[in-house]
Amino acid sequence: MLLKELTNEEFTKFRNSFNIKSLYQSVEYANVMSNQDFETLLLGLIDENNNILAASLILVEKNAKLKYSYAPRGFLINYNDFYLLKIFTEEIKKYLSRKNIVAIKICPSITKTTYDIKYNITMHNNYYDNIFYNLSNLGYKHLGYSNLFESLKPRYEAIIKLNVPYYILFKNIRKEIRTKIRGASSNGVKVYKGDLSTLNYLYLQTKGKYPRDLDYYKEIYLQFSKTNSVEFFYTKLDTKTYLTRFQNLFQKQEELCNEITNDLIRSNNPNNKGLTTRKMEADFKLNYYKKQLIKATNMLRDYPEGVITSSALVIKNNDEAFLLIDGYDSKYKIFNSKHLLIWKLCERYSNFGFKEFNLGGITNINLDNNPYNGLNKFKLGFNSIANEYMGDLELITNNTLYFMYKNSKDLKNMFRR
Repeated sequence: MLLKELTNEEFTKFRNSFNIKSLYQSVEYANVMSNQDFETLLLGLIDENNNILAASLILVEKNAKLKYSYAPRGFLINYNDFYLLKIFTEEIKKYLSRKNIVAIKICPSITKTTYDIKYNITMHNNYYDNIFYNLSNLGYKHLGYSNLFESLKPRYEAIIKLNVPYYILFKNIRKEIRTKIRGASSNGVKVYKGDLSTLNYLYLQTKGKYPRDLDYYKEIYLQFSKTNSVEFFYTKLDTKTYLTRFQNLFQKQEELCNEITNDLIRSNNPNNKGLTTRKMEADFKLNYYKKQLIKATNMLRDYPEGVITSSALVIKNNDEAFLLIDGYDSKYKIFNSKHLLIWKLCERYSNFGFKEFNLGGITNINLDNNPYNGLNKFKLGFNSIANEYMGDLELITNNTLYFMYKNSKDLKNMFRR
């Protein structure tokens, strides 16, 4: 067997034949990262008949004196085949060592456990322990079961199964989220399909959350557009609809308050507790509608064309839709635009025959005092399952240079302290 660099066509053909694959294991993603200070390698293990048996995209730091490499979402390989894994590992080590690369980190798409919306275990990978043992024996050092977002890629992901009609999907969503979806729609939030010219909406909503610039988003869009694999959506609040809604609600509530007041007068009993309670509740709601009416009037005056409230960049990966990056404008969080956006995407991809909608990373659902509980609750509220993966592993490929690399990292950390 021989390890060689693959052409884009060879890598893509092998990748497409693989059952479990990530968008991070693609030529498109390699092209994106080549413009983000990474050298990209497409490596494949071939047999005597030139058949590809395993492959990987490997990213290498361009400007570092001591180079480190990454294989996002691991290798395209049958991890249950120890002999194949052993040969591939040996060849990877030799190849990277010759390039003076100190180590490689992988975060394979190997599911450990799956949980349902109530955090009950629904699946445990019976092969997991054996795969973990084999990787350890081959020199891969497990870097721990991270709870938050410490890993190269999230160790937990929320995935919606789209194997039922869209109306059943909606019924299975947590009630409070369904209410917010209906409310967003009633307030005038609408979903639009964007393009390259509107990607700045996403950047403005996420620039404090992700360490990437607008060029990165554009590069993703351009590269995955070549295979018609990317879609961008955003939501806009129609301020005219928003105003009209609260004009109507205020008018109806005002009429109700007047009716209750007249009932109190006709009852000739100022101590009528039932009517008094109704009057207080009605007045409270009327005051709320009045505040919303003022707010809506001001918004229509300031933003007659509407307000952009949330956005999402989706990669279509075979029969999976993957929510790569999403954001919202915190000033308009009250409109629950992202709830509506996620639902409309569920509906869209369900109708198009996709099997899964991957909402991306979450954190350990069993962690006490989790600072990301709100994120977990939001994503799992769409009746998602939670996939728990193995996490990061590191394989040293050049012992001498790795020792220097670790010492230099420790030195940098000392100066930071």
